[in-house]
Amino acid sequence: MASDVDGAPLVGRADLVQAVRSALLGTVAQGHTAAVFLSGESGVGKSRLLREVGAGLRDAGALVLTGACLDIGDASPLHPLLQALRRFDAELTASHARTASSVRGLLGMFAEETAGPDGAGALLERVSRGLHLIAEGRPLVLVLDDLQWVDRSTRQLLLYLLAGLGDLQLSVLAAVRAESLQGAHPLRRVLTELRRLRTVQVIDLAPLERAATEQLAAAVVGRPLTPEAADMVWQRSGGNPFVVEELARDLRDGRDGLSDTLREIFLSRVDALPQHAHTVVHAVAAGVEPVEHWLLAKVVRLPEDELIEAVRAAVAHRLLVGADDGYRLRHRLVAEVLEHELLPAERAALHRRYAEALTAAPAELHQARLAHHWRLAGEPARALPAAVAAAEEAERLHGYAEAHRHWSAALHLADAPAAGPDVDRVTLLERAAEAAHHCGEHARALALLEELAASDADRPACALHIRRARYLAAAGRSTLAEAEYQRALDDPDCTPRERATAAAHLAELLLHLGRYADAGRRAREALELSAAVEGSTSEVVLASAALGFSEAYLEDPDSGLAAVRRALDTAERAGRPEDVACAYLHLAELLTGPLNILEEGVVVARRGAERVAELGLGRTYETRLLAIATNGLFRVGQWAEAEKVVAAALRHRPSGADAVELLLARCRLSVGYGDIEAADRDLDSVATVLAGGGARHVIPLLTLRAGLAMWQGRHDLARQAVQRGLTESRSDDVTILAALVWHGLRAEAEAHASRTVDVDETAVRRLREAADRVARKSASAPPAVRSVVDAFLALCAAEVSRLDASDPELWARSVAEWDRRNHPYPAAYSRLRQAEALLARRGRSATAGKLLRAAYQVAQGLGAVPLTSEIRTLAGRARVSLEERDTASGASATGTACDGDELAVLTAREREVLAAVAEGLTNKEIGQRLFISERTIGVHVSHIFDKLHVRTRVQASAIFLRNRPA
Repeated sequence: MASDVDGAPLVGRADLVQAVRSALLGTVAQGHTAAVFLSGESGVGKSRLLREVGAGLRDAGALVLTGACLDIGDASPLHPLLQALRRFDAELTASHARTASSVRGLLGMFAEETAGPDGAGALLERVSRGLHLIAEGRPLVLVLDDLQWVDRSTRQLLLYLLAGLGDLQLSVLAAVRAESLQGAHPLRRVLTELRRLRTVQVIDLAPLERAATEQLAAAVVGRPLTPEAADMVWQRSGGNPFVVEELARDLRDGRDGLSDTLREIFLSRVDALPQHAHTVVHAVAAGVEPVEHWLLAKVVRLPEDELIEAVRAAVAHRLLVGADDGYRLRHRLVAEVLEHELLPAERAALHRRYAEALTAAPAELHQARLAHHWRLAGEPARALPAAVAAAEEAERLHGYAEAHRHWSAALHLADAPAAGPDVDRVTLLERAAEAAHHCGEHARALALLEELAASDADRPACALHIRRARYLAAAGRSTLAEAEYQRALDDPDCTPRERATAAAHLAELLLHLGRYADAGRRAREALELSAAVEGSTSEVVLASAALGFSEAYLEDPDSGLAAVRRALDTAERAGRPEDVACAYLHLAELLTGPLNILEEGVVVARRGAERVAELGLGRTYETRLLAIATNGLFRVGQWAEAEKVVAAALRHRPSGADAVELLLARCRLSVGYGDIEAADRDLDSVATVLAGGGARHVIPLLTLRAGLAMWQGRHDLARQAVQRGLTESRSDDVTILAALVWHGLRAEAEAHASRTVDVDETAVRRLREAADRVARKSASAPPAVRSVVDAFLALCAAEVSRLDASDPELWARSVAEWDRRNHPYPAAYSRLRQAEALLARRGRSATAGKLLRAAYQVAQGLGAVPLTSEIRTLAGRARVSLEERDTASGASATGTACDGDELAVLTAREREVLAAVAEGLTNKEIGQRLFISERTIGVHVSHIFDKLHVRTRVQASAIFLRNRPA
């Protein structure tokens, strides 16, 4: 049923509407995302703006899906998306059969969703793919109202979609009631993180100014207001559009005597309704919106004609809004006012009618709503099974936050005397505790676990110790967790399997704490215990990984590597996919991390990626293994190949930590290429994903932030990122700490050289102290770890010299260190700085020229645009030619005369891009073909032009066609 909710004009918002439309559609490219969150008080006009902007976007060709969050705490997972899809499905005609099939397929996926090995991330990935099919290449806009009531699963979906991992052009427009975001509301942290993204805007919608208020009121009244009336409306409304309209209608209709509170206004409007309309408004206020027409008919028990007439009257009085999916109050403040106008018995009777109607409905029951109404009807015995069913439904969709609320509600209902004697409270406690643990409510999980222990005295103590230790470890209470694991191991009643599990998890805990010797000891114990337990593959893999890392850091890399290889052999024999994947992951991490055997590590990572893909774990473990391969290829200078690996991994559209690993790997390439926009976008995406929890990648994230800021000339921002990394992180990984310290000292040296920002002497002192700590920590590390750390420390010492008079000998040492390890990028950077130091001393210009030419050749080959630019700048000031000439013939040694191939100067990736350019493809089309951003393609094209000494795509294409193999 259509509603006349937009009769009053939209005033004072024209510029805002245009700005929001532009932000959501005008500047969003394919594969990119954008979002606008409208925040404001109730009645300020958020929902009206959603409708206005949504209609404009739909007219502009976008696919607009509109949904609203439920207004009860125990809402069903992903409700607003399901609602939007059902509404869209109802609007489709026979001519849209393909779209309708995609919509119904996605709805069917929700109905059939079962828990799988990939967990909630798999569901989010399938949702993203389904939306892509529905969009059919059109821009997709998701419009969500009442986001303050959003469920956990929908929050996770928004974070996943806004990470921008796919090729879906997605925009999100949502309204949030500001007064609801108080205290520890979970949406507050998400919005705080999202505010940092350039493509996300959080707009605080202010009340109307006085002039706009008077304009709106005059439009409703139908004539200009007298000065007294205008002042009254302004003083009593405060510019709130909803209240302005209500007061203006009172003026228009000649109603006098209203008080100046919203309660009196709303009650006056309700009292003016016909009797049946009055009943309908009270019924909708007690329901869970939207209230379907059939459900409202069951509750109010009016004949159909009288019900329609009553609803029509409520809509005409601007108290109800009608839509295809049901009825809503025009403003939820009406429900808050009416809640206290009914007697308790009247409210209970309304909720009973709702519950009975839902129970009798032939369609699938909405268990969350059923539990809500039975509880408020005073029927705990009937609300309890509905709450349990709602919890199980939420768990099936991996909505553990919702499941936790339902299990908690079930526990509360079970405590009621009327619940009956047959309630299995122990099971409820167990399920509630596990759900709380999964959704991050660690304190609640521990409290429920203690209640479970007190309620079930016969429960084996060992299993309780292990579960308590898991919860404590997740809560960050490592000392207590270690003690609980120890109690489990000391318990004489522990089964062999429980001992093996406790020892393996304890080893993993100690490894995360950096206590490598203790971790190795516990890992050996776990392996000994697991040997006597059949089917203990998971424990073996976990313990072997801990043992391998422990021994690798404690001067015995061969033993550590052998332990992880044994874990892989064990996993392959057992054939459990996740164990095989875990073993490959640890082996690849060990080789490319502590042992620094990069080439073999890359091979193992790629071979493992192929293996786990065969086992059906492509979206998770294959993505992480390919991220490891990408990092290894980046370090050895195979950037073009690394880019291909990233593109292959992104086809899986990973989520969570898997996405973070891959985005950080891609960001390293973008920073090296100088693709500032792509790097910034990836870092923003990482921050978005981490808004849902998890911060173990904080040092690499901040190191890349610092590197990006320095290429932008923002040395102050680089300094801030490094200092945050040093103060917030307690990582014992000396390699990543050494890289962070180098970035900090480089930022200070760059500030000194640019003279735009003063050097922070305190920061320099702290960084030198940090470098000393890193040196001391690495002294007992295996040679491979110490080798890489020594190379970073050589960079640190050389950067410190730039603060006074750059020492070419220190830079020469850094060149030698990185050349020995076959890391071309830092070696080229060191050659640049060595040449700079030599030229500053006005001597050995020939040596400086050779260094610049060598650095230039490497930077050109990698495609490192910022480094190349800096080399050119220095060479230009020193009048050094970067083209090495043959003294006999004068021919360019890097030219094309030697081999007749003008394309020899291009990297493999640049040749691919040039081939596509020669086909006549645009940058956007090339990016879609090669799974690279349009911006990155532009960087490649610019680099190609520079290397081939051409200015146009036609000239570059001609060179390609001239040198193409016959």
